[in-house]
Amino acid sequence: MKPARKPENPCFSSGPCAKPPGWSLEALKDAALGISHRGKRGKAKLTEVIERSARVLEMPKDWRLGIMPASDTGAVEAILWSVLGARGADVLAWESFGATWAADAQKQLKLKDLRVFKADYGKLPDLSQADWSRDVVFTWNGTTSGVCVPDGNWIAPDRQGLSICDATSAAFAMRLPWERLDVVTWSWQKVLGGEAAHGMLALSPAAVKRLESYAPPWPLPKIFQLTKGGKLIEGIFKGETINTPSMLAVEDAIFGLKWAEETGGLAALIKRSQGNLAAVARWVEKTPWVDFLAEDAAARSCTSICLKIVDPWYRGLNEEEQQQGAKQIASLLEKEGVAYDIGAYRDAPAGLRLWGGATVETADLEALFPWLDWAWGEVKAGMQKAA
Repeated sequence: MKPARKPENPCFSSGPCAKPPGWSLEALKDAALGISHRGKRGKAKLTEVIERSARVLEMPKDWRLGIMPASDTGAVEAILWSVLGARGADVLAWESFGATWAADAQKQLKLKDLRVFKADYGKLPDLSQADWSRDVVFTWNGTTSGVCVPDGNWIAPDRQGLSICDATSAAFAMRLPWERLDVVTWSWQKVLGGEAAHGMLALSPAAVKRLESYAPPWPLPKIFQLTKGGKLIEGIFKGETINTPSMLAVEDAIFGLKWAEETGGLAALIKRSQGNLAAVARWVEKTPWVDFLAEDAAARSCTSICLKIVDPWYRGLNEEEQQQGAKQIASLLEKEGVAYDIGAYRDAPAGLRLWGGATVETADLEALFPWLDWAWGEVKAGMQKAA
């Protein structure tokens, strides 16, 4: 039977993600609108985002943190175009965004000394293949596969190359070992539920040294330029953004950061996300038609929780039919107002994806599970009847 109880918040999208509990448009009332972001008040708002972010993430004091255009993608590509080519590079990819960074290095920058290590959705490549005398590019958490690196122990503490980490769906939900990283990027629309269009770029002293000592052989668009005259453009890391930011989005980001601090900081955010994964794991364990896409529990994401349908009848369908069935489940639940945007990413295998970041309440996930069972039964029966 159709369940009676619905989630209080049906937003389970993996980006933009659910707003923090208690959010309303009232949260934006103090936005610095109609004035220059370069003015005193606008710059103070941007600086507040930088300082609060560094504090919540427990970032080392000698790191730089700046706001970049074009979300996490802009932050990642700005650093790839600025530092790669100084030495050999290894790119690790196990889902669509990692594959994009590999394509950038291979097809756009045309690096002469490049190695790409790939793994199928649901798996990690052999991390020991990374050579830390080279630059290494990787995602901490594969947003479209639900697979994350289990820790930072595989990253050499005495590395010669740079450790370049796309952490957009990991920051604020997973503990990042800053001493093992040199570049970290993320965006506002993930774990803290901010609005899109802005990315964050964090640089270690080693990354700054590379930027100031190396000039890439290709031209750099203005939005990628992090140095001038061989020196870091310090203003970027003090609230002087490269392009004009949305001050509404800035205010929204400040709300999310304040909520994170009031909730208990990084440890509390991680606990909330891990609690959501644990709730999904309990449901999966007792549900025969579904399983995690991530094969290794140690590499299972607590934010982008990707699921595959393992029912024997469903597995006997062709790929197009499997995609159709998974989409029907997502569509049915959206129509019921129970869950929005839970379909697998367009490049990923057929299945479902539930966001488990800190802004999602565990009680909402628990209310969703009976609906998932109901929707699967409805879709399976309908497809079998049609066949």
